[in-house]
Amino acid sequence: MSQVLTTPKGVPFVRTPEAAFDDIEEFPYASDYVTFEGLRLHYIDVGPVDGPVALLMHGMPTWSYLNRHIIDVLAAEGWRCIAADHIGFGRSDKVIDDGWYSIARHVAAHRTLIEALDLQDITLFCQDWGGPIGLAQAADMPRRFERLVVMNTWLHHDGYEYTEALRRWNAQWQADGVFGANIPERLSLGWFMMLPLGQMEARDLFAIIEKDDYPDLSPEAEAVRHAYDAPFDGLGPEGYAGVRRFPLSLPFYNPDGGAAESQALWFEALTHWRKPIHFIWGGSDAVFTEAWGRQWAGLYRQATFDVLPGAGHFLQETHGGQIAAIFLRRVAEETRD
Repeated sequence: MSQVLTTPKGVPFVRTPEAAFDDIEEFPYASDYVTFEGLRLHYIDVGPVDGPVALLMHGMPTWSYLNRHIIDVLAAEGWRCIAADHIGFGRSDKVIDDGWYSIARHVAAHRTLIEALDLQDITLFCQDWGGPIGLAQAADMPRRFERLVVMNTWLHHDGYEYTEALRRWNAQWQADGVFGANIPERLSLGWFMMLPLGQMEARDLFAIIEKDDYPDLSPEAEAVRHAYDAPFDGLGPEGYAGVRRFPLSLPFYNPDGGAAESQALWFEALTHWRKPIHFIWGGSDAVFTEAWGRQWAGLYRQATFDVLPGAGHFLQETHGGQIAAIFLRRVAEETRD
């Protein structure tokens, strides 16, 4: 495990060595940092500094790398793209105490980033846990936001029906669950990501866990696998605290850690959103279904809804260029309207 450091208030954390990121393909962006509670929060700032701002959020167990295909297209079109890594992920510092992590803290960390950079007229791109964390910013600081792009996520509220897939995900990350018991000792996150990205089957996952039997990957898939492993290179189980905490923060399981009451308030506040809001949905996602996405979009007269039928939960990884193209078309339609 890497050397354990401490914040000025004594919070222990580890920091991924920079060399772990040296040979990641398709991610040539310079790193920058803001400080949150004595920790480094990593972000990239790509594109013209005077361009319209796109704030791209990731969820679990990914990092800003997930949004690279969207960033490439938008930056080429003159957008200033900012994408941070949540504490515990990517190049950000990783607190090793599971109990330190909460959705409220993740929200506060991104608020620090937005205020430190004094971002204005923001277009938010959010997916997975980036939904509650990002949409909280729009609910609490609406004057800073120009439009929302919502992808395969949710906000907890009274009456929200959690899918069986999401409840199963929570169970799998408990201490005796298949992921909680085996990541990272028997299964790395990079190999885990090959399953939802369609690069291997469930039987391959169990072959890795039970027999150290790894399937063959194409060079392209191997590069992606490496990129999702890199943030945790050499950290040991303690460095995965933030990863473990996200699925165990789902509000039906952990209302306090998952900010259940706050999420309901953000959801209610955003029902009054009158600026553009575009839903771009992976239609093959069993966690946040197309039916839920359409129901949510139906709350807004001005909403658009585009579905990518072949896309699953991590649609930025598999369909990033298409997401960017849909978004640019929708923005052009706003101008015509």
